[in-house]
Amino acid sequence: MIIGLLTAVAASACYGTGSVLQAVGSRKSARREAAAASTTGTTQHGGPSLSSTAKAAVTWEFMVGTVLDFLGFGLGALAARMLPLFLSQTVISANLVVTAVLSIKLLGIRLTKPEWLSIGVVCSALVLLATAAGHEGSGEAARSTHWWLLIISLVLMIGGTIAVRLLGSKSAILAGLLSGLGFGAIGVGVRILDGIDPFDLPTLIADPALYAILISGTIGMYLHTVALQIGSVNGATAALVVGETVLPGLIGVLMLGDTSRDGLAWMAVAGFLLAVAGAVAVAWYGEPEDAAVPEPEPEARDLTPTPTKTG
Repeated sequence: MIIGLLTAVAASACYGTGSVLQAVGSRKSARREAAAASTTGTTQHGGPSLSSTAKAAVTWEFMVGTVLDFLGFGLGALAARMLPLFLSQTVISANLVVTAVLSIKLLGIRLTKPEWLSIGVVCSALVLLATAAGHEGSGEAARSTHWWLLIISLVLMIGGTIAVRLLGSKSAILAGLLSGLGFGAIGVGVRILDGIDPFDLPTLIADPALYAILISGTIGMYLHTVALQIGSVNGATAALVVGETVLPGLIGVLMLGDTSRDGLAWMAVAGFLLAVAGAVAVAWYGEPEDAAVPEPEPEARDLTPTPTKTG
């Protein structure tokens, strides 16, 4: 349990730091687009175009953040196999706290009192969850569950991408939520994946859950990038937390045999609900930063006084 918790905390730190670095890269790219008065940086609905998202992805800050995300993914996958999903996903989702604190330094964001209070609620909820968590389930699931995970991942990721592009600049929270659902699908997929213990490559390749993981991870990363480009880094991350935590936690309890300690089910439920409520509150209070994409400076005007005729 202790090793699993430490692994989840390490994954959380990687994800939180990565999100802020990716936000720095996204905003740097957006400023360049604005300075160049680019007409290709946004779609007709006001959201970032594929080209602008690609440009954001090649900034050094974004690339370092992506490396940290991959490291967080590996650590999170390990934690998902060592802890109940409602605990591992919630601890990993505490990267919201890391994101909020680092955004103060790297993005110049000033958090409001309600945001700090909401972050405190999330931290308190994690303490409750860690105290109440029991043993993780076996992870065994019917083959149909593997196929359903793949089908649902395809529908959510592809349908969500279309919805985000249609909504444009108003889709930050939706993009964050969908990316969280994608990352949550990764947690479930890793938990039920065949061919891991013992390792069997043919079995692994034949498992639909593997492709659900790949699809959810790839498109989820894209949606997360979009959310960081057009919305508040804290609000987008909080929406991600909700998607990453709620559904996997429920699936773990209802389908995979995750349990709480005897007599502490109420504490696990309370911690889970508080964690989600705190994340929603951060998303609610987290407004887009005005300085994220500054408007191009107007052309300098000639302020030389106009000579006047003298009598």
